[in-house]
Amino acid sequence: MNHLAHLFLAQPTTESRVGNLLGDFAKGVRTDQLAPDIQRGLANHRAVDAFTDRHPEVAQSRELFSSQRRRFSGIALDVLYDHFLIRHWSTYSSLPFDDFIRLIYSDLDKGRSLMPASMAQVVGRIIRHDWFTAYSDFYNIGSALDRVAERIRFQNAFGGVIKEIEPLHDELEAHFLRFFPELIHHVQARNIELARDKPRDETPYWIRYNRGS
Repeated sequence: MNHLAHLFLAQPTTESRVGNLLGDFAKGVRTDQLAPDIQRGLANHRAVDAFTDRHPEVAQSRELFSSQRRRFSGIALDVLYDHFLIRHWSTYSSLPFDDFIRLIYSDLDKGRSLMPASMAQVVGRIIRHDWFTAYSDFYNIGSALDRVAERIRFQNAFGGVIKEIEPLHDELEAHFLRFFPELIHHVQARNIELARDKPRDETPYWIRYNRGS
């Protein structure tokens, strides 16, 4: 899963959001020296990735890509799933998307001192250029994936992948809509971030919504 989905599945605290995003930047980080809430957030990130990687709907989505691009299909799906999450936001959250993003950016900005330097730099760009709102536009997804292709250090056919995704959009979206509720249920069931000293009202907006409270 990509950045937005990981933050969506975090607890509504600065430390949890930093930990849930840290999974993409944890190389070389002494995780045993992290604050407990950040460690739990990181563990949640890794549980989300493990569940996603082995889910049959995700595997079937990867198979839709051409042989030239299938190697990078996981990267494409990561970003595309953030787009689908935004498209169906009201299905999964009672909090308006714009309000959620304001809270996310505020917490990430406050949490920069808790991040490794490489993560803090990326987070600065996310906030400055409002990446998450940009992901609501399908063609901005294409631009984001083209930038990824440019950073790959060997010759590849990943650039322009949005042209391949476009005719597959509805089928890929259907796979996402079957997969994502199961991911939410998995995170709820694992409850990795539950701490005995955490106030009862500090629960994610998606948990409040999906429990009908």
